[in-house]
Amino acid sequence: MFKFQKLIFLCLLGLFVAGTVIAQPSGNEMKRNPNAIQLRNTANINSTNLEFSPAYYQNGIVFASYRYKAGKRDKKINETFFELFYADTDGNGEPLKPRPFSFQVNSYLHEGPVTFNRSMDKIYFTRNNIKKGFRKSDSRGVTRLKIYEAKKGAYDWQDVHELPFNNDEFSCAHPTLSADETKLYFSSDRPGGQGGMDIWVVEKSGDSWGEPYNLGPEINTVGHDVFPFIHSSGNLFFASNGHGGQGGLDMFMVNIAEGSNKVQNLGTPFNSAADDLGLILSPDGKSGYFSSDREGGAGKDDIYYFDAPEGIFGATTADVLTSLITVYDKKDNSLIEGASIRVFEKKNDGFLSGNNNLYEAVLLPAEEGSNELVFKLIRKDANSLGEADRMSDAKGEATYGFMGEREYLIVVTKDGYAGKEVTYSTIGNATIDNIRIPLEKPSCAMVSGVVKNKANNNLLPNTVVKIWNGCTGEEMEIFANDKAEFEYCAKPGCDYMIKGIKSDFSGDFLKIPASELTGDGLVKEIMLTPVSRGPSIGAGTVIVLENIYYDFNKSSIRTGAARELDELVMMMQTYPSMVIDLASHTDSRGKSNYNLQLS
Repeated sequence: MFKFQKLIFLCLLGLFVAGTVIAQPSGNEMKRNPNAIQLRNTANINSTNLEFSPAYYQNGIVFASYRYKAGKRDKKINETFFELFYADTDGNGEPLKPRPFSFQVNSYLHEGPVTFNRSMDKIYFTRNNIKKGFRKSDSRGVTRLKIYEAKKGAYDWQDVHELPFNNDEFSCAHPTLSADETKLYFSSDRPGGQGGMDIWVVEKSGDSWGEPYNLGPEINTVGHDVFPFIHSSGNLFFASNGHGGQGGLDMFMVNIAEGSNKVQNLGTPFNSAADDLGLILSPDGKSGYFSSDREGGAGKDDIYYFDAPEGIFGATTADVLTSLITVYDKKDNSLIEGASIRVFEKKNDGFLSGNNNLYEAVLLPAEEGSNELVFKLIRKDANSLGEADRMSDAKGEATYGFMGEREYLIVVTKDGYAGKEVTYSTIGNATIDNIRIPLEKPSCAMVSGVVKNKANNNLLPNTVVKIWNGCTGEEMEIFANDKAEFEYCAKPGCDYMIKGIKSDFSGDFLKIPASELTGDGLVKEIMLTPVSRGPSIGAGTVIVLENIYYDFNKSSIRTGAARELDELVMMMQTYPSMVIDLASHTDSRGKSNYNLQLS
């Protein structure tokens, strides 16, 4: 590859000039039988120009190239700008005829490496800094790289916007999203790195992004560490010219999931004396693609397909069990089309993948007018958990690839039916299961409605709705969604009381007599009145964490209690000047001296 052209997506579009990299043996190169790996040039998509950085999408791959001769040219390289292309692949992994990926994602400047969420309806991609349709440069006149996000619309990608941790003065590029969609790895020359381009990671919680942090000197070098790819096994693959190797950029891997910092060179045939980069790996770890400008290619950088029946040595991958999920009506066994299926992986600490998406953290007044607040985590409605991973087809079916040796929670919803949650485990299970999930039409009266501001009739989204069952005395809290809508399945024959609770608002109980609870459902409006002085988070404010529990004779919290503290940390990150004095106390069990020592 022509060095300057490659650096379009390696770093700074012209600031970095490649230095001499001396090929040297690396003591951490993998030992394998190179004959066990079959490598071939994907000739259908490679041209005399550059094709690089493939990413899996639907039934093929998306990659970057400037294969068209006509169009606006970048004066720095005297070529047309890089764009994204898509090519279907056949049963042997061979890409077919490529076509432009998207008219909305491709712009008049450069686009580069991409990554997708697991439902393939959200994209994160590299692009030159563009604001309001115009090129934006840094203080030295250089147009940096940024990471952008878009969601899939009816006809094309839409709502294109940059991620909040970008900056006009440095570059962020080469995104790769973890399997649970909670971490985004990327390359950047932002301050605080080890040298040139480093690999960073940023955590995602709901629609919010944290502060990126560097993977450290064991992984990053004084050279350039770029083109990361995080595999579902927890292995991170990347290219570097700072770890030593066969020459130019070599490809390496490190097991992030096990907390290892041992970087391994992928060795032959993946690496060569030329530049090798942009590796992606199939879920089972036995095939994939990468880019190289090694001898024998069609032109500059080409994309290669590899078949590794024995897997990549050191990349421990869990088997993928593709299971058939069938959703049906429990009463008459009829198949249900259009059911939303969401899959969450259970973690060792008791959390679910993307657990911060499942709960909403709220501060509620302990009593109206009180300066004491109660910190609560309230489970979101299933339809507020983001886009569904799968939708059941006309046969009520959907397929999903579960990783081996994992536990999952499957959440299924469909209008007119009560939602269903099913746990599913692949631990010790090497066979493909057919998962049948029955849905029932609710044998209750649906109470639904909206929460509004009584003063101006405006909607009050994300309000807590408290519900009391007059028959059982049961108390439940649900969450009005971002449209201020709520829904509850009430048992016939019982009186109910409902009330909206929101900081800086007050409201009366709304009685729902049993006589109003019919099969047709009931719609109610909850009106809240703004108060002049509501509880605020200020000096002296008391916040009660209700669900922090300890086992007897233990001073360490239970695993499940960590969720409350994690949400509290997120709130402190939102308000960085907040200082909290955290205190805990024992219950009444045990003698006073014992409890004092335990505390």
